[in-house]
Amino acid sequence: MTAGSPAPSADHTQREAIAMACRVLAHRGLAEGILGHISLRITDTELLVRCRGPQERGLAYTEASDIHFVDLDGNPAGEGELDGGYTVPNELPLHTELLRRHPQIRAVVHAHPPKVVAADLAGLAVRPIVGAYDIPGTRLAAGGVPVYPRGVLVRNRQLAAEMAESMGNRPVVILRGHGITSAAGTVEQAVLQAISVDSLAGLALQIAAAGGELLDLPEADMAELPDLGGSFNTLTAWRHELARLG
Repeated sequence: MTAGSPAPSADHTQREAIAMACRVLAHRGLAEGILGHISLRITDTELLVRCRGPQERGLAYTEASDIHFVDLDGNPAGEGELDGGYTVPNELPLHTELLRRHPQIRAVVHAHPPKVVAADLAGLAVRPIVGAYDIPGTRLAAGGVPVYPRGVLVRNRQLAAEMAESMGNRPVVILRGHGITSAAGTVEQAVLQAISVDSLAGLALQIAAAGGELLDLPEADMAELPDLGGSFNTLTAWRHELARLG
């Protein structure tokens, strides 16, 4: 075990948590097939990330053994971490550039939700069009969900820096013709943010298809939305997501 690496028991727990989060993404339809990955900062210069392996089966079947400990440059951060044919994702810079720039970020999610991609390509922004239907999602949308306008594979630091500049200080950015990146202090929060954005994008598509007009929630109604707290918004919501997996 290298200096700064987590204790074995905690390490396995964190790998299992990331693996389950990958399954949640797939179960929710945000990561079809083999696309997408999740990372978790462990130290200032090291992270756990879902890697590619010789027995790749896609996010819906992610195991703790698919999660590996690497540094910000994609090198193994522990003995044998990339043995057995495992490789870091091509888009590892998408994760590491955000971790380099924002010390408060611990988790990064990258997914390919079709509804988000379709809504953006149709010119439909993610907006606070609902109220109590999804309070955290409404608050997120009210702050704005920026768009990185290039449909490229974010496979180097230059492209990752462009994406990060587009994202600014917002928790989620849409990657045009590609997917989304969501960042937060925890893996759970980063995934739940992605689910909310996907839900709002899906509603926008349905409303537009029905000939309706997208209208932001009135300020007076926004002011009435309570903060239900992290124990409900995150902890209870996450238990629900895990239960949905069966």
